[in-house]
Amino acid sequence: MDTRDGMIDGAVVDGAAIDDAVVGDGDTASTASGTQTVETVDTPAGPARVTWHRAARPRLVLALGHGAGGIEARDLRALAAELPGHGVTVALVEQPWRVAGKKVAPAPRTLDAGWREVWPTLAGEGPPVVSGGRSAGARVACRTAGELGAHAVLALAFPLHPPGRPERSRADELLGAGVRTLVVQGGRDPFGRPDEFPEGTEVVEVPGGDHGFAVPRRGADPGAQEAALAVITESVRTWLGRE
Repeated sequence: MDTRDGMIDGAVVDGAAIDDAVVGDGDTASTASGTQTVETVDTPAGPARVTWHRAARPRLVLALGHGAGGIEARDLRALAAELPGHGVTVALVEQPWRVAGKKVAPAPRTLDAGWREVWPTLAGEGPPVVSGGRSAGARVACRTAGELGAHAVLALAFPLHPPGRPERSRADELLGAGVRTLVVQGGRDPFGRPDEFPEGTEVVEVPGGDHGFAVPRRGADPGAQEAALAVITESVRTWLGRE
């Protein structure tokens, strides 16, 4: 287990449970969310990859970085499927370490550098860019928002502290974003429950959700997982509608 950046190695914990079409660089494929395009961006650490889910008439771009489970995480896929129909182009950004097939993320400064290299491609779409991500990707979005000129920040499953170590708070990263920020957090996330966040933080709780927004299955409503994802997509859609 690696908790250095709020990551747990393994796609299940990070919410990677939804499959999607696989397309090559520059190719397109039809998916439930419309046309999907994959673009490679060269960085000093190796190629990064952007999977575009474009809106027909975009008013915003939502750029989403990933945690240990990559862009296959259930929350990232749900947002990519939902938001283009509401005028928001979604860009799922894979860091070079993930593209290269490595299992452990590099140091935070390397993640930040990779995000900076991809940003001109994101901003090149034209509309204002909301910087976001889940887990370690949320930390990257917060740390770089000011310098990159992000319109706002979306922090999914923000790792407020390592599990069981609330004294090692990362609240300064969240508060230092310098722009309007929404946190979407599972009610039983060991990296920080919603009620642990600093006063004044805009937080949406996903009831029963863990760090990957998975909800308990034993004795639960069979539709509970879909309901949890609906909380995420609806709250983010409403929040972005105010931007």
